[in-house]
Amino acid sequence: MQRFILVRCLQSAVTLLAAAVVVFLLGRITGDPLDVLLPIEATAEDYERVRSHWGLDRPLWVQFLVFLGNALRGSFGDSLSFPGQSALDVVLGRLPATIELALLAIGIATVIAFPIGVVAAVRRDSWVDHLGKLVALLGQSLPSFWLAIMLIWLFSVHLGWLPTSGRGDFRHMILPAIAMGWFQVAAVMRLTRSAMLEALDTEYVKLARIKGLPEWKVVWKHALRNAAIVPLTYYGVIVGALLTGSVVTETVFAWPGIGRLAVDAVRARDYTVVQTVVLVFVSIFILSNLLVDLLYAYLDPRIRY
Repeated sequence: MQRFILVRCLQSAVTLLAAAVVVFLLGRITGDPLDVLLPIEATAEDYERVRSHWGLDRPLWVQFLVFLGNALRGSFGDSLSFPGQSALDVVLGRLPATIELALLAIGIATVIAFPIGVVAAVRRDSWVDHLGKLVALLGQSLPSFWLAIMLIWLFSVHLGWLPTSGRGDFRHMILPAIAMGWFQVAAVMRLTRSAMLEALDTEYVKLARIKGLPEWKVVWKHALRNAAIVPLTYYGVIVGALLTGSVVTETVFAWPGIGRLAVDAVRARDYTVVQTVVLVFVSIFILSNLLVDLLYAYLDPRIRY
């Protein structure tokens, strides 16, 4: 296990370095940030002075080494569009809003998907199974931005039950969380159903039934525990998908999270904030997948590294 953790940590470091190189180069393709920061009447001397102040007059490889050194020290540099604030402080200030929205979306996906997936597998070809297939079809075919707009139109504009945008009490979180988690409901439900169908046909489940164990215990304890490995693997992807996918949802609902910050930073050509957002996303994605791998051994004693 120790060797596996060490290897995964090294792989994570290489992945972070590769992500830093890619986002650094892609950020420079968007154009000169001074075109956004400086007014139209700015002179050539103003451009040179500001460019020298931010270190944008240095060669790209020097700028990258400076950024990498700052990142290793836990500082990603100062934000170009938020004067007086570091890029990391700006990102960390928006992170709680995105995390609470993602956690609620994961909770919605789990509460809805797991029971439907298990019951659909146990009652195969019944009306519950057909209903689950319909939910999966709608969940994976509806674009998140379209679903978000329809939710606003129905529950906010037409019915007036929920607010249209912004961050406030729990009511503000319901619509964006549903828009973010609906696709994951379909995915987790389908994975749970297929894994449960395979688990219910195994010998240990048949043996548990022969021993006279209650059906609920056979299904929800013995079968589900082994079948949970498949959807659990996908949960490592869900965390990264919800955080990166929050860009669209947060923009539609004007939610002040990292996703909307990334859009604003790209528009303002704020290199440091864009780089910090991407590296935070990559770090969370890597850590979530590492945690899933470590949970494998707990769920299935046959798995050893």
